[in-house]
Amino acid sequence: MGSNALHWLDIVILLSYVVVLIVLSLRRPSGEAPSEVNYLLSGRKLSLPAFVATLVSTWYGGILGVGEFSYLYGISQWVVFGLPYYLFAVLFALFLSDKIRLHPAISIPEAIGSTYGRKASKVSAVLIFLLVNPAPYILMVALIAQYMIGFEGLIFPILVAGFSALYVAWGGFGAVVRTDVFQAILMYVGFAVLLVAAWQMWGSPVEMWVSLPDLHREPSGRQSYWYLAVWFFIALWTFVDPSFHQRASAAKSRSVARNGILISVGFWFIFDMMALLCALYAVSYIPGIEQAALIFPILGETLLPVGVKGLFYLTLLATIMSTLDSYLFLAGQTLGRDFLSNWFPRTDTISLTRISIGIAAVVGVVLVWLLPSVIELWYVVGSVLIPGLLFPVLGVYFTQFRVSEKRILYQIVLPVGISLMWLLLGAFFAGTDGDYAWLGLEPFYPGLIVALLIVAPTFLSASGKD
Repeated sequence: MGSNALHWLDIVILLSYVVVLIVLSLRRPSGEAPSEVNYLLSGRKLSLPAFVATLVSTWYGGILGVGEFSYLYGISQWVVFGLPYYLFAVLFALFLSDKIRLHPAISIPEAIGSTYGRKASKVSAVLIFLLVNPAPYILMVALIAQYMIGFEGLIFPILVAGFSALYVAWGGFGAVVRTDVFQAILMYVGFAVLLVAAWQMWGSPVEMWVSLPDLHREPSGRQSYWYLAVWFFIALWTFVDPSFHQRASAAKSRSVARNGILISVGFWFIFDMMALLCALYAVSYIPGIEQAALIFPILGETLLPVGVKGLFYLTLLATIMSTLDSYLFLAGQTLGRDFLSNWFPRTDTISLTRISIGIAAVVGVVLVWLLPSVIELWYVVGSVLIPGLLFPVLGVYFTQFRVSEKRILYQIVLPVGISLMWLLLGAFFAGTDGDYAWLGLEPFYPGLIVALLIVAPTFLSASGKD
């Protein structure tokens, strides 16, 4: 589905975006030395506006997945992808941001290694690499390309992933931040324009709400509460997400880290409401869309004139690529600096990170080929990896969750192994594509239960130690 014929003005707008990204990535602050801290954390001098812009844009890359969920299940999208993330982001700001900013570690695996030892650091680096692999965002770029120009297959997303890898590898975290600021502005402008256009064509949100099917007005979306609860727990991703840790560590001060996250929650709420309202307009007035992940491009095609339509397509690409850039950089840093550095001691960590960014792009494309669904990629990765990472990360900063070095590998590996086994059994025996609930239990829960059992003696002890 798609027009397959962009107007020349829309093409000019999209090409201008590419030029701006290149310029921003090549630009470096004068006098900045090419040190590891500057390359990976911008010298720990991230200002409040830059902090908010980069965190807001990075944390909202799954725009097509959000649209798909909204079109299928209505306001339950906000219950699944909005509310729990606000809660855990606020908790992160209040209880973790200060500790992370004061910790000398640059990355989560390094922090885990400083607390639990080298083996735990290496194992966690593998899991973090998989957690931040940009596969869902490469897939979304492929879907938009298919809609805009009828370009099927993986060639276009490979080119985009390669382009992103090049300018991120060259410019480092500073390039990520500079491009994120630009992309955050585009996000809000584009969806504000789309919402106004929908309002003008179809009437107010109140009129739209009245015309919605009952299912789309129910907070559960008529899904099982066990399934909804899994997504709520997957929002614990916030505590182990390297982008949160990286930005808190890069902040100019503890107050910038804490206040930046709290302000970001407000911006996420605003964007969530704009995106949800736009999706609900599509439910009411464009029924029968076969590929629900494309509702936002379809709305743009339906509502917007030449030029403005190109701007909105640019908004979608910017929203996705802001996260693609950040996750590529984090995946490259994790693989290169935190995992491969011991095997290549003569190669500096910046070079290893740059090489690993390219490897992360290739792995992302392969994962897209294996599992071509945005929501399934999120679900599988979150369900399997978070149970094994949650308590080791919390244990770095809170002794109540800190097990001994002898037990830490069990704490990391066993929950992941149990969740993965449960997921595979569900895939084989559940009988429905996309259903991973073996014996009626989502795979996240067995892994989390095992993780809780391992950490329980430590948590319950009066001293908070083994």
